[in-house]
Amino acid sequence: MLTSLSIKNFALIEQLEMNFSSQFSIITGETGAGKSILLGALGLVLGKRADLTSLKDKEQKCVIEAHFQIDKYNLNDFFTENDLDYEPMTIIRREILPSGKSRAFVNDSPVNLNELQDLGEYLLDIHSQHQTQELSNEAYQIEILDAISNHQNILIEYRQHLSKYKSVRNELKKLKDDKENLSKEADYNAFLLEELLAANLKEGEQVDLETELEKLSNVEFIKENLDKSLAIANEEQIGIIAAMKEVKGSLHKIAGISGEFNELSERVSSVLIEFDDVVSELNMQTEKLVNDPEKLEFVNQKLQAIYNLQKKHNVATVEELLVIQNDLDSKVVLADDLDGNIKKLEIQLQELVAILDNQALQISDNRKKAVPVLTEQITGILSQLGMPNARFQFDINSIENYLPSGKDEIQLLFSANKGTDFGLLKKVASGGEMSRIMLAVKSILANYSKLPTIIFDEIDTGVSGEIAHKMGDIMKGMSGQMQVFAITHLPQIAAKGHQHYKVSKSVQGDNTISELKLLSRDERIVEIAEMLSGKNISESALTHANQLLNL
Repeated sequence: MLTSLSIKNFALIEQLEMNFSSQFSIITGETGAGKSILLGALGLVLGKRADLTSLKDKEQKCVIEAHFQIDKYNLNDFFTENDLDYEPMTIIRREILPSGKSRAFVNDSPVNLNELQDLGEYLLDIHSQHQTQELSNEAYQIEILDAISNHQNILIEYRQHLSKYKSVRNELKKLKDDKENLSKEADYNAFLLEELLAANLKEGEQVDLETELEKLSNVEFIKENLDKSLAIANEEQIGIIAAMKEVKGSLHKIAGISGEFNELSERVSSVLIEFDDVVSELNMQTEKLVNDPEKLEFVNQKLQAIYNLQKKHNVATVEELLVIQNDLDSKVVLADDLDGNIKKLEIQLQELVAILDNQALQISDNRKKAVPVLTEQITGILSQLGMPNARFQFDINSIENYLPSGKDEIQLLFSANKGTDFGLLKKVASGGEMSRIMLAVKSILANYSKLPTIIFDEIDTGVSGEIAHKMGDIMKGMSGQMQVFAITHLPQIAAKGHQHYKVSKSVQGDNTISELKLLSRDERIVEIAEMLSGKNISESALTHANQLLNL
């Protein structure tokens, strides 16, 4: 419940601090005195957006602070989920700086407006004439039935499964789209992959093939030069080997004379050994050298195939072709994996559909059971409010789509008088009837809802006399379950409050200031008398006001 409100530098209010009780509180005042300013300040506390027009003094910051006693409302989980410090007496502060920047705090922890709005939904319901039109909204009608049905646990589970259903459905659609795209390319990808596999590519083979091609294309030329090299090396009289052996022998003879000659002798011996090895290799290469036109053709064709593939795929090496080959192979494997994953998701989706259908049916059945309970209670209250012949009919129809609240579509039909047909509530109910119906609904919901505080902003518009008395009694009755405020122009309702606050406006120098004051009993008599007869208060008005307070 709202225990206190502090406002500084907001609209016409310079400074205001007010404490509130847990009972039925009345707020009255002349039109334009500042009642809407109070609601505006509370709106900021609940997360509405602000601007510089909210500042009375543009050079000073605006501060609005509200204290809420929340220990009876099981809000610990909300504070834990939003990483906020839980306090039984929770303080919400909103600041608007001269720069236009806005800040919000819950128990001195900074919060964003979304978090503040979410918390506000658990704390306070400001009900204005405009919000009476919510009754025509199907979503609100469903909320009413759900409150009476008391099946919040099923709704929570249903929404969790619905969220999973949507996630799986979206994932399934993505996989099917991926499969369709792959299918469009599948034949071409398969052709490209088969072409690369047929080439039997290996890393580094292009260089080997190009080298072999060069050899096979120049067999005669290579053989001629190899033979010539061998002849020069092996000639008995003037060959290189014979000459080197002769050098080796001469140096060997003088090797013992000095270390220098010995080193030269060893070096010549090493060169001779190396040259012998070269000659052996020349002999081996000569023996291996064969004029093989078939092999030449094979190597030529293999290289041409590689060159063609490189040109097709716009690459320069076999290694790059192998990367492309692996990529194409992965796409083929992916297509196979997609089929398996799609099948798994389809099974999962079917299971979720079965669960959702079952839960939606439970929710719908509970609502249908709640309809007679709700209509009986509403018509009973409306009978007290001058609508003895009011009748309601809920048409609940199941649809195929999954909605956040189940699979029900609801139409609320209404008839105000005997002998008249049912029609859509929003089309056949007058403004005064809608106000009374909404009050009846709020009164019923007070028995089911854990909302701590409700503020009725001139919900009594369009009624008077005995009906106003009854409306006041209903609001006073609601205050047994929750904190109730009523902003009203009707003396019959004003007299029902446990506390009575008056909003007034005055001119002080060049400033216009709004104030909120808790009235004493004598002050209440004067205020109610003024509501009855105007500024010129008569004795009969004072007597009537006193009588109203004693009822």
